[in-house]
Amino acid sequence: MSSSSTGITGGIKGGARFWARMGTNFLPFADAASVELPLSRLLRLSLFQVSVGMAMVLLNATLNRVMIVELGISATAVAIVVALPLLFAPVRAMIGHKSDNHASFLGWKRVPYIWAGTMIQFAGLAIMPFAMLVMTGEGEFAGRKVGEVFAALAFLMVGAGVAITQTAGLALANDLAPRDVRPRVVSLLYVMLLVGMFVSSVVLGRLLVDFSETRLVGVVQGTAVVTVVLNVIALWKQEARVPGGVRPDPDAPDFSARWADLMAAGPTKRLLTAVGLGAAGFGMQDILLEPFGGQVLGMSVAATTGLTALSSAGTLVGLAWAARHLGRGGDPARMAGLGAVVGVFAFAMVIFSAPIDSVGLFATGATLIGFGNGLFAVCTLTAAMALSDAGSKSGLALGAWGAVQASAAGFGILLAGVIRDGVGALAVRGALGPGLNDPATGYSMVWHIEIGLLFMCLVALGPLARRSSENLSRARFGLTEFPT
Repeated sequence: MSSSSTGITGGIKGGARFWARMGTNFLPFADAASVELPLSRLLRLSLFQVSVGMAMVLLNATLNRVMIVELGISATAVAIVVALPLLFAPVRAMIGHKSDNHASFLGWKRVPYIWAGTMIQFAGLAIMPFAMLVMTGEGEFAGRKVGEVFAALAFLMVGAGVAITQTAGLALANDLAPRDVRPRVVSLLYVMLLVGMFVSSVVLGRLLVDFSETRLVGVVQGTAVVTVVLNVIALWKQEARVPGGVRPDPDAPDFSARWADLMAAGPTKRLLTAVGLGAAGFGMQDILLEPFGGQVLGMSVAATTGLTALSSAGTLVGLAWAARHLGRGGDPARMAGLGAVVGVFAFAMVIFSAPIDSVGLFATGATLIGFGNGLFAVCTLTAAMALSDAGSKSGLALGAWGAVQASAAGFGILLAGVIRDGVGALAVRGALGPGLNDPATGYSMVWHIEIGLLFMCLVALGPLARRSSENLSRARFGLTEFPT
């Protein structure tokens, strides 16, 4: 072979290596792929997170406004039905355990649960628009009470379907991904959840601009169909079947024994305590950040809507940061603590933005809240899933994380609204003194409580970050997936 041809061949190989490195650098989650789970298959599997994000936007944003504004339903009734899906959050641990030990003649463990969750979610979305229309009391059939009952049932079914699908789906991703790429896989799945929320918020908002009852039915039921389609594509040829089916193991411990075993692991209780404190600490601001910008800083609707984009951008940066450093052997407990510290400084910025009337400081704080929250969520999940290394308990550990995270975040949001309204009313009436007679007082109380919760979270995380190097080595490659 001539020297020129050798040089050309070497140049081609060098160029290929260069573009491979460039692809990984410009696509931060491209290195989540592996021989066992290539990127195309991983992205297809992540579509179930897109369907989950779509359901979350529909339940927590789009339909709230439609029911209160267009349909004239009372805010109290809306709050009750929207909060119902949170009742299913504590059951995630049981779902994960059942999917770990499911016996099926089809030969699958996770697929039956994902399919069942999809069908429950589909059924809830199918009856939801009709139940909301009956809630208005303007139909010629049943009255408001019947509509409220069926609306509550529909929202509960969608919440249950989301919990089942997401818990089993993430456990399946954990089963398929090699251990050394799991931190990056969980970050990618978190990103796909955000993508689903962003895209569906834009699409659903545009579809309902010209509102009519017929269009409402079409949009909600169309969402049900899209959910089934996405989840079927996500599931296709993902989990390998066991020939002859999966037989029940008579010696397998029941849920209570598995749960006791998981709780007996040294760091489990402390880690779940930190998860709950951090989820509440970051979650309380969820419904108050935009009203604070409008009421206290005089920001326009367009400007406050932009806060969501800033917070989401911060979250994406936090996810990319977590994926990069966990992949390099970073300790998830230490990095979760870093996320909490960032959150403390971020809320301090939000607090000080009111007295100095600084929109820029407020926007910076909102961005850092997203960054800290993304970093904290992925890293605590990485640490939590490492608890299942000793056995086939990935679904149980995932369910425990999801149950604590969702319950704490939901309770924090509810508490934040009560505190803001109660303290704000007292401040405006002058009951707290002239120095606190300001609309910002109710919000500021919530921000201070969140800072306190994040400090408590750091106290819980401290001993976990001081583990031996052997334990750190096991934790950094823990089993990891994300739930919402």
